[in-house]
Amino acid sequence: MTLVSTEEADARPVARPRSARLWHPRRVLVTPAALEHAHGRQMVAQAEDLGLPVERLKSNRLTGLRDAENPRRAYAQAKATLAIVTAPPTKLKLQPIPPSADWRFDLAEGCPAHCQYCYLAGSLSGPPVTRVYANLDAILGNLESYLGQGGVTSASEARAAEGTTFEASCYTDPLGIEHLTGSLSAAIRHFGAWDAPVQLRFTTKFAAVEPLLDLPHHGRTRIRFSVNAAAAAHYEGGTAPLSERLAAMGAVARAGYPVGLTIAPILPVEGWPDAYDALLRDAAAALSGVAAPDLTVELITHRFTPGSKTVLEGWYPGSDLPMREAERTRKLTKFGSVKYVFPNDLMKAMRAHLTGRIAVHLPTARILYWT
Repeated sequence: MTLVSTEEADARPVARPRSARLWHPRRVLVTPAALEHAHGRQMVAQAEDLGLPVERLKSNRLTGLRDAENPRRAYAQAKATLAIVTAPPTKLKLQPIPPSADWRFDLAEGCPAHCQYCYLAGSLSGPPVTRVYANLDAILGNLESYLGQGGVTSASEARAAEGTTFEASCYTDPLGIEHLTGSLSAAIRHFGAWDAPVQLRFTTKFAAVEPLLDLPHHGRTRIRFSVNAAAAAHYEGGTAPLSERLAAMGAVARAGYPVGLTIAPILPVEGWPDAYDALLRDAAAALSGVAAPDLTVELITHRFTPGSKTVLEGWYPGSDLPMREAERTRKLTKFGSVKYVFPNDLMKAMRAHLTGRIAVHLPTARILYWT
């Protein structure tokens, strides 16, 4: 698969997507430590320019976020809060993130979307405040020491061309908050200027890609769009409509970015074979006119843990998301914890169907993994 050169991308006009809906938090908290960093002060200035209420805290702790008497209210308030903080030192010790990438690093934690299957429910503790990191220079400056040391793409013959890969969307959706932070653009510029076999990767359910189209990315950032069958749209509150995500994918592909589809979480919705076939047809249409797009596909089925189920049912009471243990297969993770996945026969059927239809609709795509 041929990556469009930066010179070719710069030489042709890029179709601009229509303006996307942007998240505006109801309150912005900022710690004293965050104000010690230029990026932190820049984010505060951006929030104030947007007319958002900014509260400068007296300490570096976020307090008063829990409400034992009304957890739903605590959830709603947390989801409407942006906290500008500093990443703790532990964030500078990167962890591998198979099967996606060699390493994960975090520009933020938390997400403004309201996905009823949110996997962060089982990963992050406490109310789901979106925390954005002010010490961006330290976060980006720390990456070089991990060059060539990964165990996913760096050690894979099939994916070696990607170089050392760094995942930036493990604990957040960086595009969904980019208009408030500028952190994603800074990371793309950093990787674009990094003359080494590296790749920045992130996935998003949002569509506000306009600020990214003219950045000097030099093909070192892969933008993946998290998509699902139309029948699953009601599980993805607060995100960009699927049509806008696919249009954004076409726009960044025409701007020379490598792109990707993260089809997740795959669910046996009513008429699922036709539903996912339609999704793939729409994705192919969005990439029409892009010669040999550098396109990857990641296929992730729905699963849940007892802990995440408890949290999600508290956040979204009344959801019809299928999380009945009796209809699932119980498995253990590599850490010894319990997770529930679809039965083997259903998994095989969904995998065969999706991989087959990808070959038909997106013949140049590389399927990275099924999980």
